[in-house]
Amino acid sequence: MADIIRKHIIFHGSVQGVGFRYYSEHKANQLRLTGWVKNLYNGDVEMEVQGAESAIDELIAFLAGRRFVQITGMDVKKLDVVEEERSFGID
Repeated sequence: MADIIRKHIIFHGSVQGVGFRYYSEHKANQLRLTGWVKNLYNGDVEMEVQGAESAIDELIAFLAGRRFVQITGMDVKKLDVVEEERSFGID
């Protein structure tokens, strides 16, 4: 079993109004990741995501490959794992 990690990510670029949160929720649940995603007032998208690092990398690659989504930068930091979290949703 892969080590479980948690990341806090701020996505910059063309990430609102392009299905970013929907794609995030759908793919994260498919990859058995937990956490949440939400729009920020400045046009960025904030996410906390938890699971295997390879699955988190796969989620980010999937999002970057969506039509109309343009990720121009990401601020990433590792967080402590939230043991009781069981799903991924849109906040």
